[in-house]
Amino acid sequence: QVQLVESGGGLVQPGGSLRLSCAASGSIFSIYAMGWYRQAPGKQRELVATISRTGSTNYADSVKGRFTISRDNAKNTVYLQMNSLKPEDTAVYYCKADILRYSDYGPRDYWGQGTQVTVSS
Repeated sequence: QVQLVESGGGLVQPGGSLRLSCAASGSIFSIYAMGWYRQAPGKQRELVATISRTGSTNYADSVKGRFTISRDNAKNTVYLQMNSLKPEDTAVYYCKADILRYSDYGPRDYWGQGTQVTVSS
């Protein structure tokens, strides 16, 4: 089994910062791309940022210059540093990882349970 566990969400004022973490555990042979997605009430889930195993990153236009994705391959963990937060960043944030297990022939996507981020004064 593989589990992704997110942490770091919460309530923050506009202009503030939060750092999300997502740790993968289980029978993992290798982790390829990792990423963060978010879903606001009444909206579809959208990509926030992704990072390859070698560190190449990709960001949604709405978060460029404010959010930074990073990863620690030794800890099977991906992070999302969120600065200059806006009310429109309010959403449930999910991490996703493309993981190859020892028992599988190919990688597949795994999702975390989500963590709430609320930006409000």
